[in-house]
Amino acid sequence: MTGWIGIPLGDITGIGPEVALKAVAAESPKDDTRYLFIGDGETLSGLNKKFSTGLPLKTFSGYDTRGRFFVTSPSQKILPGLKPGAAAAARASIDSLRDGAQRCLQGELDAIVTAPVNKESIIRAGYKNFVGQTEFLSDLAKTKQTAMMLLGHDDKDRWFCASLATIHVSIKSVPKKLTKEKISLAIDLAAQSCRDLGLSRARIAIAGLNPHAGEGGKFGDEEIRVISPAVKAAKKRGFDVVGPLSGDTVFYYALRGDFDAVVAMYHDQGLAPLKAVAFDTGVNWTLGLPFIRTSPDHGTAYDIAGKGIANPSSMIAAIRLAKQLARNKR
Repeated sequence: MTGWIGIPLGDITGIGPEVALKAVAAESPKDDTRYLFIGDGETLSGLNKKFSTGLPLKTFSGYDTRGRFFVTSPSQKILPGLKPGAAAAARASIDSLRDGAQRCLQGELDAIVTAPVNKESIIRAGYKNFVGQTEFLSDLAKTKQTAMMLLGHDDKDRWFCASLATIHVSIKSVPKKLTKEKISLAIDLAAQSCRDLGLSRARIAIAGLNPHAGEGGKFGDEEIRVISPAVKAAKKRGFDVVGPLSGDTVFYYALRGDFDAVVAMYHDQGLAPLKAVAFDTGVNWTLGLPFIRTSPDHGTAYDIAGKGIANPSSMIAAIRLAKQLARNKR
């Protein structure tokens, strides 16, 4: 059965539409996957012509329509020439994201691969409580049992996977936000992700929060009070987990192949090493949703939008992961 991948175009004043077109053009010859671009059709068609990606785009009218490349516009028509971060573009990015998620929840799409949005623009456009796409999709799916995983590989094809115990919170609030329950959830979902990827094992390393994993309480007691109890509880549930390990070495051992995934305690602890290793191939995968959602691990890059120089590698990797997960699920 031919699969459907939805691609909410994100902020159309950024590079999202460009990398989406380039990625689908590069990836589509490999199989018969069908693609539904969700966002402003006029903008997408203009870029398709401008960048000579040559996709035979059709206006979506139903899943039984002949063809492979479709576009649907859930928002009102957006006039061309919007300034980067315009409120109209920000609101349209939310409409596209919601539309794609609802189609997944209704079983119409096998996965969504979401293009970048800009949080500041979205908040300025009136969505005061917007934190990120992960949280937005979790709310739509009516679940709090989600976590962010970042995946990527280096030029030697060595893979790096990290799930996050906390996501979009300030550094000063991490110790208060970090709980045994959140760490346990990140462990559970990281182990499930290994199974979803078809890996032969699920050996999970747990990073410490403090330097040297706290040095037995000398540099903070979160490892003793919160992290170690979560690791012990996971072991009792049968998970193959190790930690807490020092954050300055655990990612080296993971890249070496000692571990299949790392649970990081906060956003930059997981993303900084990922982007150092796999800046162009990094993928954001939301674990725990009732549908598959991946995205490229970069932002809107307003400064290069429309210039034709945006690198689609991360979007290609996100599409490939979504297709792999969908195949495994089917």
